[in-house]
Amino acid sequence: MKTKLLYHTNSFTYECTATVVAVDGNDIALDATVFYPGGGGQMADRGMISWENNHEQASVIALSKRQDVVWHTLDYPPPPVGTAVVGTIDWNFRYQMMRTHTALHILCGILWHEYGVQVTGGQMYPDRARMDFSMENLDKERINHIEKLVNEAIEADYPLRVYTLPREKAFAIPDLVRTKINLLPPDIEEVRIVEIVGLDLQADGGTHVNHTREVGGIMIMKTENKGRINKRVELVLTPPRTV
Repeated sequence: MKTKLLYHTNSFTYECTATVVAVDGNDIALDATVFYPGGGGQMADRGMISWENNHEQASVIALSKRQDVVWHTLDYPPPPVGTAVVGTIDWNFRYQMMRTHTALHILCGILWHEYGVQVTGGQMYPDRARMDFSMENLDKERINHIEKLVNEAIEADYPLRVYTLPREKAFAIPDLVRTKINLLPPDIEEVRIVEIVGLDLQADGGTHVNHTREVGGIMIMKTENKGRINKRVELVLTPPRTV
C-alpha cells in the first residue's frame, strides 16, 4: 500500500478526489492525498475530508506518514474502505507554509554561499520561522547584510524547479545536503530536489512557491546564541508586492 503524494508534484494543488484504502480507528489512509503530513520543520496541512456528496465531512486534526502511507486522523467516525472522498486543505495556511519554506531555502543558500555554514535545525510556525546554523559570528552588521541579501534574492524572482534523481546521481552533487547531520533515510532510492535556479539546490520533501518573489520579503526579528558555534535566526515574512 502506497499513498500518491500529490503535493510532491504540484504544491498548488489544494483539493483532490481519492479512495479510502485503510481505516484504523479514526485514522484513514487514501490512495492519493494533497495533505502534507509535516516534516523537515514544516507544519502539517489542515483541512477537511468529505464524502457522500458533501453530506458527511470531518476535519483532519492530525497527519502522519508511516513508511509509504499518509494517515489522516479525523474528528468524526471515518467512512469505510472503498469510499470515494474529497480532501481539501486550508489553502491560506498551505500557501503561508510554501512562502515560509522557500524563504528558509533562500536564507540557507545565502549563508552557505557567503559563509559556508551548515544548518543544525529549523522550524516553521504560522507567523514566523527559525533556522539554526553552525557559525560563530552573527553580529548586527552581519545580520543586516544577510537580511539585505535574502531580500535581494527574493526580489530577483528566481524560478524554482522540483524534480527527483536516483540516489547515486543526487549524492554526486556537491553540498546537496546542507544539514550538519544527513537526515535522509539510508534506504531511500530516489531523492527529491528543490532548486532555486541560479541560487540554491537542496534535497527536500516540503512544499514551495514557483518564484522567489512570491515570498514577499523577510525581516530578521531576532538572533540567539544556542552554543559557541550554533546561532539561531528568527524571521517573519512581509507581504508580496501587488502589481
